[in-house]
Amino acid sequence: MKDGFLKRRLVRPVLSLLKQGVTPEKMALSLALGLVLGIFPVLGSTTVLCAIAAVVLRLNLPAIQIVNYFVYPIQIILLIPFFRLGEIAFQTPHFPVSAAEIYALAHVSLWNTVLLLWTTTWHAVVVWVLLAPAVAGIFYAILTPLLRRALRRQSPA
Repeated sequence: MKDGFLKRRLVRPVLSLLKQGVTPEKMALSLALGLVLGIFPVLGSTTVLCAIAAVVLRLNLPAIQIVNYFVYPIQIILLIPFFRLGEIAFQTPHFPVSAAEIYALAHVSLWNTVLLLWTTTWHAVVVWVLLAPAVAGIFYAILTPLLRRALRRQSPA
């Protein structure tokens, strides 16, 4: 029987790292931060952010980057909602732009896209900063007992 893509690419590597001695708490923090840093509303920045977090906090670099990789589609999906929440938070006019338009603009001129979206992106980052700690905390609280249980199951009796 073939294992699913997520099991092969996410679950197995995480379980393997647990077997190698990574604590469930460090693994849960790595995964939770990989998630919240992976949805940071600045395209092209998440790999570096995750690497910095892993080094500074002494977390598992492969685990944090695996999650960062998996949440990339979610980052794209949440980009416009973060922009809209930033508009609401800062009471700025609606900036009509879609993810496809941002992608097309960036391919034409990345610098002009950065300049065009600077204020909108900055506002989205502020909203992310306000939401990220709660999201990370929730995922950490959920993942820690799950990973402890997984480690107990993996350990020889």
